[in-house]
Parts: sequence; structure tokens; C-alpha cells
Amino acid sequence: MTSHFRVSNLTKIFGSNTIVDELNLDIEDGEFLVLLGPSGCGKTTTLRCIAGLETPESGSITFKDRTVFDASSRVHVPAYKRNIGMVFQSYALWPNMTVRENIRYPLKVRRMKEAIASGQVEAAAEMVDCGALLDRYPSQLSGGQQQRVAVARGLVAQPDLVLFDEPLSNLDARLRDQVRSQIHQLHQRLGFTAVFVTHDQAEAFALGDRLAIMKAGKIEQYDTPERVYETPASDYVAAFIGMSNRLELVRGHDGWMTRSGAPVDLDTAIVDGRHLRGDAAVARLRPDDLTLHRSVDEIGRGRVAFTGELVTSEYGGRYFDVTVTAGGEPLYLRAEAFHHGSWLRTAAAGAPLAVSFSPSALRVFPSPGGKVDDLPVPELVHTTAGAEA
Repeated sequence: MTSHFRVSNLTKIFGSNTIVDELNLDIEDGEFLVLLGPSGCGKTTTLRCIAGLETPESGSITFKDRTVFDASSRVHVPAYKRNIGMVFQSYALWPNMTVRENIRYPLKVRRMKEAIASGQVEAAAEMVDCGALLDRYPSQLSGGQQQRVAVARGLVAQPDLVLFDEPLSNLDARLRDQVRSQIHQLHQRLGFTAVFVTHDQAEAFALGDRLAIMKAGKIEQYDTPERVYETPASDYVAAFIGMSNRLELVRGHDGWMTRSGAPVDLDTAIVDGRHLRGDAAVARLRPDDLTLHRSVDEIGRGRVAFTGELVTSEYGGRYFDVTVTAGGEPLYLRAEAFHHGSWLRTAAAGAPLAVSFSPSALRVFPSPGGKVDDLPVPELVHTTAGAEA
């Protein structure tokens, strides 16, 4: 299948720093692609190159089989001729224009008089629940209203591609969820093609048909949200999507253990369904994968267990966010207030406890220099450490 949009071997350099490094993307018609990563990973620069706001050093960009940039043949179609819609982090509304005039602006510069006369501006405003605000100025709107107007402006001309540059980061938590939901509903209804930049994994999972997780100008994983969540491709990806518990493992004569010597009784460590060879590995767990216990006596068969101490607990309504040291490692977990609240409210730092997890929750990656064999391995079952089976 020919991609609706294609970015090939894109490289962008500022000074001596390579910000985007031979990056490749294929975006299908109607797809909502999310570029996800921390500040400085190159996601916004990639977006600006697609938009025509930055000139890459090498590579090419194709829209619907039309080349809009090719460094080798010196093709560079300017931004205003690429038929894109832009939604910025800072709203970027004209302060001296009404909402109606702001939304109408893309139609006006494209000389789409028929679209203006047919009520396309009013329809776009209604689409984002801003129909009653058309005669107001941006200074008379809340942040959420301004961003909804910016979305309407980005969509009104029915562009080939809509680019979102962290559009929710300036909103408070409630408005962020609300506008995110509206963008998702609009995409489901209109089916526009979009590239959305964010550092927020919740936004990425909620909105993306596919995620491109970036690191240092390259893509670490390019996959569906479900596959990224279940099978992160690297320790970096696992950490970024919320697997905040990291265990460094070494293989000794008696099996696997943490670097502090706490045993982790895994007969076979798994990396993406394959044997892990070598004597060092890194394991990742989500806070929700860990269970808190008052003692190891509460832990049943098939669980890996550590004894440890309480560091701190923070009340969050139905749960506590808990930090412990267990097996010589700092670990983070969520404990249900219904089961543990009465104890956690009064427990002092240093109180003894135990934690456990299922081996199937582990995602294990080779340490630098580790090797992976391609042979399949059986599922891990009935393993314990630090507790009687």
C-alpha cells in the first residue's frame, strides 16, 4: 500500500547538533499518528519540517505522491502551499480578530470564497462547541475555548494533513481531558489525517492509531498503542510509557538476582518472547504490577517476592502511591486504600513490609553487551523468591 504521507531519511541539524537523524515515517490516509517523547528528542522539529517551517539538511517528504521536500533535487514547497492545518501549543490566535475572523483566516488566504459563503466557518465553530462565541475576541475566551477555536481553524479548510504541536499542554487537567476527548471524537467523525506531538503518554495512548516514540532524533518504536503498551521495544520505551520500576539483574551460579544480591527466581528471563543470554539484564515493571503485603506469609505460589521497608505513602483517594525499598531496590506501587488505608495512614517510614509480582508482568531487556537468541521459550510459572511456595 502506498502511504498517504511519507518522510524518508529526514535529517535536521542545528549548529553541531543533529536534532532529527535519518528519520522515516509512513502515515496512512485518515491515520492519527502521535510523535511521543521527552523534551529535546526531535519531535517538534520533525513536525516543523513536515509543515515546511524548517528546512532539513537531507531526506524527502511526500504528500499524496506529491513531493513537497527533497534535499537532493532541491525541492522545497513553502508551508502555505502544503495544504496543512496547524494547531499550536500557544493557540496563536490573532488578538485583533474575532473568533469568526480567526476561523475564517485559512479560507481567506486560500481564496475559498464559496466555502465562506456556504457557512463552513460557522460549521467548524459548531463542531467544537464554539458557535456562540463567533463575535468574541480571544481575550474574552478561556484557555479551553481558545484552543477549541484553534482546532476549528486548523480543520476549517479541510486540509490534507493536520499538525498538532502539544496543543493541550497549556490547559489545566480538567480542560486537557475535555479538549483531548473532543479531538478524538472529531477524528472519529471526520477521519482527517493528523500528526500530534506530545510528551504525555496518556494523550498518546488515548489519541494515537500509531505511536512513534522518539529518542535523540530517531524512532525507538513505531507501533500501535496496544503493542507499545504490552511489548515495549526497549528499556527506554518501557520507562517512558510508565514502567517506572527498574531492576538490574545479574546471573550468578544460583540463578538471577538483583545487583544488590536479592534473588529473582526466574528460570528463563524473557526478552520479547526469546531466550536472553549473557549475565546481565534489565527488567521493568509498572507500579500497578506490584502488590503490597504486610508480610511474606500473605504471598501465594507463582509470585516473585521481596521483603523491604516503607519509604513514603501519598493518599490519592481510592489508592495510595507508595515508595518502598525492597530487595535492595527502590520500587513504586499503588496500594488500594480499601485494603491498606488504615495501616498506611499511620505507618512510619522504615516499617517492614513485603511486595510481590507475577513474573509475567516483567519486561526484560538485555543490558549493553547482552545477547538475544531467537529460540522460543516456555511461559514462566510457579516462581517465588524470598517466600515459601
